[in-house]
Amino acid sequence: MKQTILNSVCGAFGVVITFMFGEWSQLLTLFLITISIDYISGIVASLKSGRGLNSLIGYWGLAKKGLMLLIITLAHHMDVVFATTWVMNGAISFYMANELISITENYGRIGLPLPDAVKRVIATLKQDSTDKSDK
Repeated sequence: MKQTILNSVCGAFGVVITFMFGEWSQLLTLFLITISIDYISGIVASLKSGRGLNSLIGYWGLAKKGLMLLIITLAHHMDVVFATTWVMNGAISFYMANELISITENYGRIGLPLPDAVKRVIATLKQDSTDKSDK
């Protein structure tokens, strides 16, 4: 009986994942790894900087990542409707770029060495996003 319940739960989980993302791709795997590394590096950076952990900040970080996955789900279904593959891949690539920037920032806060060129790119991107949010 327990095996039947376990099989049913695993099967239902597979159905939901397939509905959300369609055929699993390496890009999606890379994105989930990137999300995980960003979250973990953010925790480590907060601990290292002496700010400690804040459950509200952690909650909103997870909520943001969940919303990214919902947008990717929407993009997958747009691909299905329009018979394309680029909408979902584009959404994943966009969000992955943001996550990679966040990981780099976290690594800088942790104290890992970063090339000056990377620091300048991050500063420029931060400035551009601040300028746009002021308008």
